[in-house]
Amino acid sequence: MPPSRFDAYPPALAACRRCPRLAEHREAVARTKRRAHRGDAYWGAPVPGFGDPNARLLLVGLAPGAHGSNRTGRMFTGDASGDFLYPALHRAGLADRPTSVARDDGLTLSGVWITAVGRCAPPGNKPTPAELDACRPWFAHDVDGLPSVRAILALGRIAHDGVLKLWRERGLRTTLAAHPFAHGAVHRLEHLPGAGDAGVVPLVDSFHVSRQNTNTGRLTAPMFDAALATALDLAGTADRAGEP
Repeated sequence: MPPSRFDAYPPALAACRRCPRLAEHREAVARTKRRAHRGDAYWGAPVPGFGDPNARLLLVGLAPGAHGSNRTGRMFTGDASGDFLYPALHRAGLADRPTSVARDDGLTLSGVWITAVGRCAPPGNKPTPAELDACRPWFAHDVDGLPSVRAILALGRIAHDGVLKLWRERGLRTTLAAHPFAHGAVHRLEHLPGAGDAGVVPLVDSFHVSRQNTNTGRLTAPMFDAALATALDLAGTADRAGEP
C-alpha cells in the first residue's frame, strides 16, 4: 500500500511559480478564458496527478492544455485529448465511465495513475527544456508516492524523455539515444525509484493523444488500445481489460 501521507497536491505544488513564464501564462488564460467557457471558473494553477493510489500502471503525459486541464484542474479533462483517452481507459476497465468533463464529475480510475512531466499549461503546448527540468521534482513526487507502479505508458516523445531523465537522475546507466521513442516500443529500465526490490520497470511508448494526432489518423483507437494493453500486461494487470 502507498504511504497514507502521500499527497498528490501538496501546498508547495499548488503555490509553485518556479517557471515565471508558465505561471503568467496559466493565469492569463484563466483570466481571459475561451468564449465557450466564459462562465467557467478556471483552475489556472499547477495540475496534480489523478487516479488510483495503488496503481500498477503510471500514464505520463506532457502538460495541461490551456482550456482543458488548466480550466478543469484534472489531467486530460475537458478537451479533445481527454475525449480520446478516457474512452480508451474505460474500454480497458480502468475507468468507471468513458467521459471526463470536470474534476467533481465522480469519475474514478482503478489500476492507473495519470501524471505529466509538466504541471502548468505552456504557451503553444511547448514547455522549454529548462521548464521541464524545473518541473521534474513534481513528476518525481508522484513516482515516489506510488510504489505499486510496475509499468509506465508515456504519451509522446517529451513524456518518454522525461521518464528517462528522471531514471538517469536516479542512477540508470544509459542514454536517451539508447531508448529511442517509437509508438508501441517497450524499454526495460532498471532502478525503479521508490519500489524497493521491484527491479526492472517497462516503459511503453505511445503517440500523444492530442487532437493533432488523433484527427489526422497518426494515432487511432486500435493503435492506442494495443499500446495500453501491452503496458497493462507488463504491469501485471492485463486481466482487468474488458471489466465493467
